[in-house]
Amino acid sequence: MSREVQVDNEQYYFLIYREPNSNLWRWTLYSPLGRMAAQSVEKYYNKQDCLAAIDAVKASGSAPVRER
Repeated sequence: MSREVQVDNEQYYFLIYREPNSNLWRWTLYSPLGRMAAQSVEKYYNKQDCLAAIDAVKASGSAPVRER
């Protein structure tokens, strides 16, 4: 089953959802073309914790890129 949802052709967007098998919250970031760009690794018991994780990702925009 695909989770790709067309919302706005000009913006990235976050989709939050409950995972069916665990009933825990997760998020996925989609590109303007509806392709998955990033996904939460953690699962959250509370919707507010999931939204807080999205806020943390948004706030990290100036984080440097490092290579190993």
